[in-house]
Amino acid sequence: MQIAVHDNFITDIYSLVDAAVAGELTRLSHEEGITPSCKAGCDHCCRYHIVMNIAEAQAMAHYIRQEFSEEQIVKMQMRTHQWHEWDNSRPGRPSAVISDETDLSGYVHCCPLLVNDRCSVYPVRPVVCRAHYVSSHPSYCCAVNDPESTEDPPVVLKSVVEAVSPFTKLIRKQIENSGIHFSQSNMLLPQWLAIEMGWDFAILLSDL
Repeated sequence: MQIAVHDNFITDIYSLVDAAVAGELTRLSHEEGITPSCKAGCDHCCRYHIVMNIAEAQAMAHYIRQEFSEEQIVKMQMRTHQWHEWDNSRPGRPSAVISDETDLSGYVHCCPLLVNDRCSVYPVRPVVCRAHYVSSHPSYCCAVNDPESTEDPPVVLKSVVEAVSPFTKLIRKQIENSGIHFSQSNMLLPQWLAIEMGWDFAILLSDL
């Protein structure tokens, strides 16, 4: 399934998103004295369930094929496979893709694109990642993934998310102009990654 957009559509949108985010962060700092606590190497949010759409998924797969070595792709495939098996091993989840070949002992689930606490596809990371900033302590973000945590939830800078809303609407319009229902084109990043890279453990679009 391919969408009808020109090659630079998503990268152009990402440039606009980044400019909007930078502008809003500057406004928050100057007018409200608010600065994000996010910094390089802080990757708790990379353990969230990251949702992306088909346009972003195809742009990401294109970037990976161009920029990654064969060894990097093989390692990424292994991490993505682990994520799928972890996801399907959770209570109430189907176990169709679980095998005895992948060892999940010691596995800490996170985005399979996270390498050495850095996003390996940073230039083409999804809008949801570009617009996610918090002003609270990073430990609050960590607590989101810990059901036993008593920490307060992170304080998300919602105005940053609102600042990029016009651009997410442009992506939605392009997807729907291709004849694809936007809501049905949204999946978790590791699911789209497996589909777009053509890996045999990918879920079937017909099953969604």
